[in-house]
Amino acid sequence: MIKTWNPQSWRNRTALQQPTWLDSGALEQTLKMLGDQPPLVFAGEARDLTEKLAAAARGEAFLLQAGDCAESFESSADSIRDRLKVILQMAVVLTYAGGMPVVKVGRIAGQFAKPRSSDTETQGEIELPSFRGHIVNDVGFSESERRAEPNRLLMAYNRAAATLNLVRAFTRGGFADLTRVHQWNQEYVADSPQGAKYEALAGEIDRSLQFMQACGIDLSRESSLNEVEFYTSHEALILDYEEALTRQDSLTGDWYDCSAHMLWIGERTRQLDGAHIEFLRGVKNPLGCKIGPTATVEDVVGICEALNPDKVEGRVTLITRMGADKIRDNLPPLLEAVKATGHPVVWVSDPMHGNTYTAADGHKTRHFDSIVDELAGFFESHEKAGTIAGGIHLELTGDAVTECLGGGDDLVDDDLARAYETMCDPRLNGRQGLDVAFRVAEIISQRSNSAAS
Repeated sequence: MIKTWNPQSWRNRTALQQPTWLDSGALEQTLKMLGDQPPLVFAGEARDLTEKLAAAARGEAFLLQAGDCAESFESSADSIRDRLKVILQMAVVLTYAGGMPVVKVGRIAGQFAKPRSSDTETQGEIELPSFRGHIVNDVGFSESERRAEPNRLLMAYNRAAATLNLVRAFTRGGFADLTRVHQWNQEYVADSPQGAKYEALAGEIDRSLQFMQACGIDLSRESSLNEVEFYTSHEALILDYEEALTRQDSLTGDWYDCSAHMLWIGERTRQLDGAHIEFLRGVKNPLGCKIGPTATVEDVVGICEALNPDKVEGRVTLITRMGADKIRDNLPPLLEAVKATGHPVVWVSDPMHGNTYTAADGHKTRHFDSIVDELAGFFESHEKAGTIAGGIHLELTGDAVTECLGGGDDLVDDDLARAYETMCDPRLNGRQGLDVAFRVAEIISQRSNSAAS
């Protein structure tokens, strides 16, 4: 790695998954405008998140990172609210099951770019650039819609700012009140086909809240119970955008990417000599990196050394995305290798991406049972290695979509076309997301009881 670093040093490396901007003059003008904009988040907030992730690395907290596959510029306030609602519901279940704080990080207010397996897409006899997310081009299949437009970078900033303002209002304005969120969970238990299975856990949470009230705690006035800390994250894919929003902290002199509290590197862009590692190694935000089934011990240890040579707790989160059929074989050697180096990483399971396949009707989908199986393999692997399962990472929405099969509503192939709305990868709907939280809660509770006995 180059010893010296500045926000432009990534430009000396190979940058994969970048758009082909046809108008260099418009790009330069847009980046200058972005560079003059206020930061979306602040350095102090990113430092706070690093401390909370350090607790997750020690097993004193649990990370819930969730949100849309690819955010749309057209998402309504209701859709953003419902996505946040599901994450809050899941967090309550996981907090109670684990007996520890849940660090809530959304794939939100910046998840506008997506890596693609091919630079182009062909329909019939027409070949056009692939859709790379609303920050680059549009999902419609025409030459004008698929053209990479630099002004979309500024649109992404404005959309992220509006979303972030809405999220802050919801999390601080009473929407996140614990009693309200618990009531949503009770409604889910009452209405869900899986409800009877989770009724006991919901009842235990209810009795705990009643006990707190009996002890004289006014749940409506206790700020820690009616407000939540919520952080943003996205894949730092489009490096022009990330560089333009990087600022030097006036208190410490350190550089922070102020587009989000946490940034991650994708499976396709984690090359040790690549531009994404080079850029992110120099910012002080907490960082994630996706680790797929082809990752070697050398790859993973090299990523830890490149991004966190000083072994700062909470700095690096490794997000495994192996697939249910591979995780029990592929993850253990990585756990042992990182453990031997002493790197204090947060290990997180992304059970979505490794379980994607194409259904008979051509829709990309994932099956709920495979998602749960990968999560089970994740926890099993950590238990055997004596390492800490620090969190989960999910693609989900609060909307009633039919993109992933199975779950409490037992969605089948014929259901996919009914409400298949994603712009890219299939997401869990609200019911399925909460179902995952209860399943993980069961795993955590079973392992806690086993350790206690």
